[in-house]
Amino acid sequence: MKEPPLSSLRGFVTLHVTGPQVEKFINAVTEAGIVIWDVRPAGNGASLNLLLDDFFVLRPLLKKTGCRSRVTARNGLPFRAARLWKRKFFAAGVLLFGIGLLLLSSMVWTIRIEGNNRIASEDILQAARQEGVYPFQWIWRMDDPDKLSKALTSELPGVSWVGVQRTGTSVKIQIVESDQPEKKPLLNPRHLVSRTDAVVSEIYAEQGRPVVSRNTRVKKGQILISGTLGDEENMEFVVAKGEVKGLVWHEYNIEVPLKRAGSSYTGERKDRTYLVLGKWAIQLWGYGVSGFTESRTLTEQDPLTWRSFQLPLGLMTEKEMEVRSTTDTLTPEAARQEGIMRAKNDILARYGTDSTIKSQKILHEKKDNGKVYMKVLFEVEERITEELPIVNN
Repeated sequence: MKEPPLSSLRGFVTLHVTGPQVEKFINAVTEAGIVIWDVRPAGNGASLNLLLDDFFVLRPLLKKTGCRSRVTARNGLPFRAARLWKRKFFAAGVLLFGIGLLLLSSMVWTIRIEGNNRIASEDILQAARQEGVYPFQWIWRMDDPDKLSKALTSELPGVSWVGVQRTGTSVKIQIVESDQPEKKPLLNPRHLVSRTDAVVSEIYAEQGRPVVSRNTRVKKGQILISGTLGDEENMEFVVAKGEVKGLVWHEYNIEVPLKRAGSSYTGERKDRTYLVLGKWAIQLWGYGVSGFTESRTLTEQDPLTWRSFQLPLGLMTEKEMEVRSTTDTLTPEAARQEGIMRAKNDILARYGTDSTIKSQKILHEKKDNGKVYMKVLFEVEERITEELPIVNN
């Protein structure tokens, strides 16, 4: 006979029937309307399958024919449910794990932003949050990517296109920024005047009217490039732009000691390690006195961290390093060169690295109380312009 429908769902058993009248038992089962299938000889009897509901009505037929039966296999949903019920806590754990996995896979976990250079990522995340896109948001509560793209494009200034793509629990927001012209600062009309007394060596007027020429001696505050164009009847005010260099003289009083005290490390050191608990420190290693005459101590902190949080627990290392005092003696010539070099560096730091020292002249020099004293005059070619706003009454 054919296997009845939904046999696996209803449950069926496999029987091994033995006895002197096995054939008579099979005929009696068939006459009783019980469905059996997969009947085949097995040893000194026969093997057959029947539904679980029909198994409980076989006893009269077995007694009538003098046969015996033994269940060799149990199949179908009822038997699996019974086995799971015996391990109900395991089954409940599997069920809860499946539900948790389903819920976790239905959330947004990470949001990646790509393509933004001028727009801050925090602003993009804030706009996405207003549209319902943020970590731990349910995926089914999010709008379609096309709607999110249009909404973010309208909310974010300075973008020409926004693409939203979801892959699993991750959302990627692709930004294409629009090309914007460079914003130039608004400047008021002005003159370029001299900030010090000088002799003009170079002058280049990009915008405005130059009123001095090369080799002209100028005073502090004198106009170099004028921001007024035209005559008194037709006058226009512009922003004077350009570059003017001039020769400027700087006088320096230099003082350099012939003996200098210093210190250097000898390479010997003693380490001490502490366990840090909040504001308390417990020494672990490095007991004893170093015995150094002079020393310098360096402290290194190594706190424990968890993600972005710093825990009040860690290690601290103190490195006591031996120091040896040294004394250097300079010759008057070396002291002179060091003082002049120090003055040159000060000129470049004050007036720009593009300044050029044309010449230097020692006006006065003496050695007294272990020091060299000098008065030096430097001739420097440097930028001499500064801005002067034009005020119209």
